[in-house]
Amino acid sequence: MDSEPGLPLPQRYWAIAVIALGVTLAVLDGAIANVALPTIARNLNASPADSIWVVNAYQLAITISLLPLASLGDRIGYRRVYMAGLALFTVSSFACALSGSLAALTLARVVQGFGAAGIMSVNTALVRIIYPHDQLGRGVSINASVVAISSVIGPTVASGVLSVATWPWLFAINVPIGVAALAIGWKSLPRTPGHRQPYDYISAIMNALFFGIAIVAIDGFGHGEHRPYLVGEIIVTAVIGYFFVKRQLTQSAPLLPVDLLRIPVFALSVGTSVCSFCAQMLAFVSLPFLLQNNFGMSQVETGFLMTPWPLVIVFVAPMAGVLADRYSAGLLGGIGLAILTVGLVLLANVGAHPSAFDIAWRMAVCGLGFGLFQSPNNRQMLASAPRHRSGGASGMLGTARLTGQTLGAALVALIFGFAPKEGPVIALAVAAAFSAAAAVVSMLRLTGKRSAEPA
Repeated sequence: MDSEPGLPLPQRYWAIAVIALGVTLAVLDGAIANVALPTIARNLNASPADSIWVVNAYQLAITISLLPLASLGDRIGYRRVYMAGLALFTVSSFACALSGSLAALTLARVVQGFGAAGIMSVNTALVRIIYPHDQLGRGVSINASVVAISSVIGPTVASGVLSVATWPWLFAINVPIGVAALAIGWKSLPRTPGHRQPYDYISAIMNALFFGIAIVAIDGFGHGEHRPYLVGEIIVTAVIGYFFVKRQLTQSAPLLPVDLLRIPVFALSVGTSVCSFCAQMLAFVSLPFLLQNNFGMSQVETGFLMTPWPLVIVFVAPMAGVLADRYSAGLLGGIGLAILTVGLVLLANVGAHPSAFDIAWRMAVCGLGFGLFQSPNNRQMLASAPRHRSGGASGMLGTARLTGQTLGAALVALIFGFAPKEGPVIALAVAAAFSAAAAVVSMLRLTGKRSAEPA
């Protein structure tokens, strides 16, 4: 693929630094808001139930706008979408810091979510431009490492800021970082050509309705929403989804990349991603309950014992990225997800009185498996799409991750509703089943060519 030489040095390093900064801000703001919710609720005189919208508004805005913004990136260039998203995120962070009511903060978080979607929808498409084809796995692994590091330090950053300042500073600290990233990105991010096809606004609206109502339905299913409402949401989602997909089949560059899903290796990579992130979220949500309620550990101990999982990813992801440039993603992903399955089974059977070491090394096994899978899988999703559809592939990558995470969180709520005491162990067993399914789907990629990698 000589037509994909990547950026020259040192511009490549500056460009990937801007990508890393943007992704860090987007991921951190999802994590720090969770920790700060009780403080925000008290300060704004809001109920705990209402304050949840500070988190939900951000996540929902990201989910419904990822694919529309990725499609827009294919049309007007990935740099423009990324820079606009980063600018919107920075300005809305300032608005969050100045919010004096829950309604104002929630509205600012919606806008911030759209900014984060601009960042996340095209960041991997930009990585494909920044790095030469034979080093693409290394570039993708940097994203995986950044996400893992941000996940690790998110609660720590929030706790540190809240120990010396008020909650608005959680959002205010984004502003100077965002301004610096914009300044560097203006000079270093590559300009990419788009195409002149008109933007499909009807599909964008249908996409927002489909994913928005689907997420509400999945969440309602997990939290025991009244059946008539749930059935109604499912019917509406199915009807919109039918006409949405039907419309996409008539488009040459559809917003929902059904054209890419016709590529077997791409479709299998998406399936692998959904199942694996579902497994991860099942574990991440249920483990604190297992450690605190079943084993009597403190919040500090819980945070410490969960750290080996993402910490190992930080070290494994770069190695996996290098291997992904040489070996099949189907094989690497299958091995990694098999290791993750073993780790989850070991955690589910850790016993009634485990030591800290018993838990920590099992967490590390899970991190090893997930880290070995993630970079190769992401690389293959990007490389198997035509170059001019990198935005669609990048958006689908994020959508698959969010879909898996949403499904995993809903399944935990459902399991806990049926079996409150045994719920964490059951959730880990279900997570192992999803991980094993992901391993099988990943291995199916070995039956065909390593990568479609069209020009």
